[in-house]
Amino acid sequence: MNTPPYRFTSRAFSARIGLFIVLIVLTTTVLLWLGATAGHAMPIDPTPPTDPTDPTDPGGGGLTVDINGPNGAPSSAIVTLLGITLLSVAPALLLMMTSFTKIFVVLAMTRNALALPSIPPNQVLAGLALFLSLFIMAPVLTDINNIALQPYLDGSLNFTDALNLGSEPLRQFMLANTRGEDLALMTRAADQPNPDNPDDVTLLTLIPAFMISELRAAFIIGFVIFIPFLVIDIVVSAALMSMGMMMLPPVMISLPFKILLFVLVDGWGLIITSLIGSYQMAT
Repeated sequence: MNTPPYRFTSRAFSARIGLFIVLIVLTTTVLLWLGATAGHAMPIDPTPPTDPTDPTDPGGGGLTVDINGPNGAPSSAIVTLLGITLLSVAPALLLMMTSFTKIFVVLAMTRNALALPSIPPNQVLAGLALFLSLFIMAPVLTDINNIALQPYLDGSLNFTDALNLGSEPLRQFMLANTRGEDLALMTRAADQPNPDNPDDVTLLTLIPAFMISELRAAFIIGFVIFIPFLVIDIVVSAALMSMGMMMLPPVMISLPFKILLFVLVDGWGLIITSLIGSYQMAT
């Protein structure tokens, strides 16, 4: 006779679950009782508090920043900080204390004289003005590097002396290319007495006077550039009027002649040569 297969009933299953829960509760209670007994049996001595330090005692610790390295040279962190600061003010220095402004204004006026408001684009003009400025300012930058930057990095000069020595070549360059009238104008505007010699001129007075002189020279060069193109426009307009072609824009006819004249006389070369030759380097 075959035995029927064993099957769990709901009552047997509930009984087994209840027995399993009772065993877990008993085991947890025993473990907690043993842990409490061990804790009472092994007391832990408290750690005595430390004495407070005197805040006026220099040996009590604190934050210190080492500006110079072990050999007297500035630390790498300070050099990095100065580099980031210089990059943040580089656009202002480029506009106010170099030849960039004058070159860019002359190139932009040349483009307008050709009646080409967007050719070459501003990016091209700015790039050309930047590299021409670096070319013109190369002797000044070399002097700054030799007399101020390298001695400061070697540790033979502190930051104040390096700043004073490094600004002197740039100051001499601006003095050599600033008109006396503009310098006197800024001196009177600042309500300061007239300096006895160039060494007494401060940078706060010299920088705006240098910018005014640069803009004046740029507009003079731009006026000279506009004259031949203006003559071409007048001749073309008179010719169109005499032929009764008043509806035809004169710019459309004069533009090819302007470009042809500019290319034949090597206009870009003449302008760049004039800009470079207009700067006097202080000796």
